[in-house]
Amino acid sequence: MALAAIKGDRTLAELSEYFDVHPNQITQWKNQLLERAEEAFEGAGSKEPSIDVKTLHAKIGELTLENDFLEGEMPPFFGHLAVRFSSFHVIQNTPFPA
Repeated sequence: MALAAIKGDRTLAELSEYFDVHPNQITQWKNQLLERAEEAFEGAGSKEPSIDVKTLHAKIGELTLENDFLEGEMPPFFGHLAVRFSSFHVIQNTPFPA
């Protein structure tokens, strides 16, 4: 809407009717875009996302366990397996004591 106002192809009244927005709101958004447009392109791609390595390692362990389980044969009864997780990876699969 603000870009349409900046283009100037239509009058403010036409834009207001087309977008069903008050003309003052269109003017306000147009001015905000003109004042702050350069902020949209500042530092493009330079910010590194914050990564929680501990969470990623836990997820890798979970998915590895799922893959290992789904690749193998399904046991007839699931109660004989105890799966222990650490925050980083699957430690081991151990049978329940008899």
